[in-house]
Amino acid sequence: MSLTGQKKQESGLSEFLRVGFHALLIALVIRTFLFQPFNIPSGSMKATLLVGDYLFVSKYSYGYSRFSVPFALIPFSGRIFGSEPQRGDIVVFKLPKDDSTDYIKRVIGLPGDRIQMKDGQLYINEMPVKHERVADWVPADGEGAGLRIKRWRETLPNGVAYETLDLVDNGFYDNTPVYQVPPGHFFMMGDNRDNSTDSRVLSAVGYVPYDNLVGHAEIIFFSIAEGTHAWEVWTWPWAVRWNRIFSLVR
Repeated sequence: MSLTGQKKQESGLSEFLRVGFHALLIALVIRTFLFQPFNIPSGSMKATLLVGDYLFVSKYSYGYSRFSVPFALIPFSGRIFGSEPQRGDIVVFKLPKDDSTDYIKRVIGLPGDRIQMKDGQLYINEMPVKHERVADWVPADGEGAGLRIKRWRETLPNGVAYETLDLVDNGFYDNTPVYQVPPGHFFMMGDNRDNSTDSRVLSAVGYVPYDNLVGHAEIIFFSIAEGTHAWEVWTWPWAVRWNRIFSLVR
């Protein structure tokens, strides 16, 4: 090989490494400060989010804290550049009792709110939340085919509407005491009300501090049937939920 050819080869390798390094750096910045991917491991948010959904969470929506930015880039308590979530937001947060664990739930109660469940209906500050019966939810094939689950549409005081599932009548958390949300905390609930460990379970989740919020769920970028792994590409033609890809999280 001529000296000129060797120099061109070295130059090409150097350029490849440089581009790769820049791409890696950009991806790291995006993941750290803008968008982070998460997948749904449990059915607590059915039918809004399904096991096997992969979604992007915006890190900037609620600002940054030591819980939302890795590598201890913010080595102090508190939050910067953020706005507080609104009722109805679907939020990823660090479990207050184990900040190594990520949870995803819907914001129901704001600081100072009084939250209660009575006979399966949600009350906020002693006022019943609008609660309308809608068509039963029927899971897809392979995910409980043949089942019909009662479904309700709730509309929060700020107008945000969403659907919840009612697996059993008089479930364990269909009747609760009044929860008084402390300052600087939020009350989270799963849409699959009878199958969600959330703020109603004070010993497990309880009230979630503002600092523990990781980000706001934005969009589903991939979805595959429960029990199937995303890396099993040979199953994609029939296992991927094509109709859920690029759908907004609401």
